[in-house]
Amino acid sequence: MARTIRLDQIDDYVRENLKKLVKAATLEAERKLKERTPVDTGRLRINWQTQIGELEGSVSNNLPYAAPVVAGTNFPPSWGGQYRTRQGAEPFLDIVAKDVQTYVDSEARRIGNQS
Repeated sequence: MARTIRLDQIDDYVRENLKKLVKAATLEAERKLKERTPVDTGRLRINWQTQIGELEGSVSNNLPYAAPVVAGTNFPPSWGGQYRTRQGAEPFLDIVAKDVQTYVDSEARRIGNQS
């Protein structure tokens, strides 16, 4: 059954659903990043920091080698311009971004279908 929303309530309805979506997407991004982060000492994985605001969320890592490992950019001089992390690992930021976009699309449909 379709939900009936008065015209003067649309803004609140959309805002609440957007808050839910932002929170869910941010937590999913954190989960995916941690899941794919290679582990040597575990320091990179435990340094992911998540912030969720009212209508925005972020996941960041302030370790100096986070960008080279995760995105394959900003190599430190000691890496000699090449990706150097454990064997079989490769930059994964684009993969996580696509996974989170798929999740957002699915979650948005689910939230929108709730009555």
